[in-house]
Amino acid sequence: MQGPLGGLLVIDFTRYLPGAFASRELRRLGARVVRVEQPGGDPMRQTAPVWHDELNAGKESVVCDLPREAAFAQALLARADVVLESFRPGVAARLGVGPEDAPPSCVYCSITGFGVGNRHEQRAGHDLNYLGWAGGLERTAPALPPVQAADLAAGALGAVTEILAALVARSGARIVVSMTHNAYSLASRADVLTGGFACYSIYACADGRQLTVGALEPKFFRRLCELLGRPELAERQYDADQAALRGELAAVFAREPLGKWLTVLDGEDVCVGPVATRAEAAEFAPAAAGAAPALGAHTDSWRQELAG
Repeated sequence: MQGPLGGLLVIDFTRYLPGAFASRELRRLGARVVRVEQPGGDPMRQTAPVWHDELNAGKESVVCDLPREAAFAQALLARADVVLESFRPGVAARLGVGPEDAPPSCVYCSITGFGVGNRHEQRAGHDLNYLGWAGGLERTAPALPPVQAADLAAGALGAVTEILAALVARSGARIVVSMTHNAYSLASRADVLTGGFACYSIYACADGRQLTVGALEPKFFRRLCELLGRPELAERQYDADQAALRGELAAVFAREPLGKWLTVLDGEDVCVGPVATRAEAAEFAPAAAGAAPALGAHTDSWRQELAG
């Protein structure tokens, strides 16, 4: 079935993760996506080929040497409903594919590290830098975050949100997404769920595996305590001494292996689950999308179509 964005053409000039993830989401919603790659291709083709395939399967690949072939790129822009780019501010315009080179009716979205009009505008960076500037690593450094939240949430999904809003408005738009500013919006929330509630924590089991507990609602926590054989702990759910309560729960969970706890708690409304391995989590993975197109696989067909 055709998705809600069926019939729309997305021209994607981005490189690396944020833009590729954003255009993958637009394709998932039905859009036709054409990736405009430099000679040699997106660096992820060499540095992270598996990731590249996952993000770019089903898209089209066109090779364009900018600014030398700006006319070709501008012909693609003329057909676009949505344009994505992730150069530093001002670079796209110098290459001949800036907002002024796109039709007024299209949605032109720039995914940037720091936005425009501030002292960091031209600063180079990647996900880890943006999270660091945004205060998102304060509690976890020097450990690396397990997910690229600035790239994926602040950047890619932030861009998709703005693009979809502009498409609903049915008018052209010029959008600038700042991964650092959006990451700050994510990281600056009050420490309600990271402040140490015993009912929202991770516990070690007897076999060294770990169990997640997210029993925030009193009814869930009460039932959990009953199943653990410690019903009296339910009344202490939000006591001031969370460390003591966590210690009591930790001692209980440490008595049995993870599998035993999952069996005991299965089917109960208690908000628990495993810290699964990647292999165990594979049951939730989407169906394999196949391989990304070969570099430039659609260049000739697009040149022919645009020439006609």
